[in-house]
Amino acid sequence: MTRTVAIAGLGAIGLPLARALDAGVDGLTLIAVAARDHAKAAASLAGFRNKPKVVDIPALAEADIVVEAAPAAVFEAIARAAIDAGRIFVPASVGALLPRMHLARQAQATGARIIVPTGALLGLDAVRAAAEGPVDSVTMVTRKPPAGLAGAPYLEQNGIQVTGLTEPLCVFRGNALDAAAGFPANVNVAAALALAGIGPRRTQVEIWADPGVTRNTHTIRVEAEAARFSMTIENVPSPENPRTGKLTPLSMLACLRGLVAPLKVGS
Repeated sequence: MTRTVAIAGLGAIGLPLARALDAGVDGLTLIAVAARDHAKAAASLAGFRNKPKVVDIPALAEADIVVEAAPAAVFEAIARAAIDAGRIFVPASVGALLPRMHLARQAQATGARIIVPTGALLGLDAVRAAAEGPVDSVTMVTRKPPAGLAGAPYLEQNGIQVTGLTEPLCVFRGNALDAAAGFPANVNVAAALALAGIGPRRTQVEIWADPGVTRNTHTIRVEAEAARFSMTIENVPSPENPRTGKLTPLSMLACLRGLVAPLKVGS
């Protein structure tokens, strides 16, 4: 059975994902996209073999699967359109989900599903497995080139400058809930980690602006009864948006494949 897909947002995540779906993925058909600028969206789709419709947010719910890859400001509108219609909702802006867990309760009422992809992280299977038993701590340390953090609300609210740095600067220490609120375009990985493990208030996060790195780097450390482990991933920033890793749209694609594949690897 083929499932239809709609994508909200045609930026550094949504457009590569749309192109991959248009190139052909067994069991998936892209039927619609939503973007603030319809004319620009239509231009972006010019070379597609099977052009999806450019629609407003409510019409996304005509698809079986709704993918959110848009600015966090329109997250709830996209989520509600999908969830109220009982669709599968796949968010990229996972940080926007943390303060909106009422959406999960709404999904239970409508029969919708919220599927959080791994994104630019790794090891969520291991974290989920460990969280089935006692877990002492989960921490994540993120290091990004300063340009990848510039403009974050937390930096602006606290008068923290990251331009012109000559050495690493720790710009945030706290829990994943506060990290997601202060850096909505930067640490969706922290939100995904929190949801996979021990929750956003117990998951601890450090964020560094580091002029010595060229890749977005995330290190996870877990202390649990069943295992102790640490993992590091170095993501190449997207040329279109340095706040996003090139791995993120690939992770979204892998997530969608897993929804229709006859064989799925990993929990």
